[in-house]
Amino acid sequence: MLLLPDLRRSERIEQLRLFYALWPDKATRDALANLQLSIRGRIILPQNLHITLAFLGDQPVWLLPTLRTILEGLNFPRIDLKIDRIGFFARSRIAWAGMNTVPPELAKLHTDLRKELGNNRIQHDERERFTPHITLARKAVRTESVSFAPISWQADHVALVHSPMSGAGSLYRVLASRRLTQ
Repeated sequence: MLLLPDLRRSERIEQLRLFYALWPDKATRDALANLQLSIRGRIILPQNLHITLAFLGDQPVWLLPTLRTILEGLNFPRIDLKIDRIGFFARSRIAWAGMNTVPPELAKLHTDLRKELGNNRIQHDERERFTPHITLARKAVRTESVSFAPISWQADHVALVHSPMSGAGSLYRVLASRRLTQ
């Protein structure tokens, strides 16, 4: 279901900070939250854990119907992910969990989504390198070795998410979502 902000409250064009993401089920989210116990830094709230497929940044509210149509057009089977790696982005001090081997279906989903955004002339992060990951902590301390049992995730839920900026941190809000086919 798509939730549209009430435009009558303001005469200005409202902008929303948006992204598309793979959204974990409860079991995966719980396993990731357990993994966070071994990470030092500002831990991400468990309800915010996800894999970003495309970061859109600030977009006008009137684009939401188009963004929902793009989401509904993603015709992919669920993707079996094996979260078996801890990584660290030194420059941004982010500790993350990811995969040693990225499934080709995940790479294709990312590529097809970016292509559709481009076809609709929707600005988005166009970095060439796609490093699918789940941010576990910000302002993190580099963790050299965290041993953990791999987390199996049958990723079948894609969401269009609003990321409001606030001093207290973000609490992501799913605006629209769909299940990938079985």
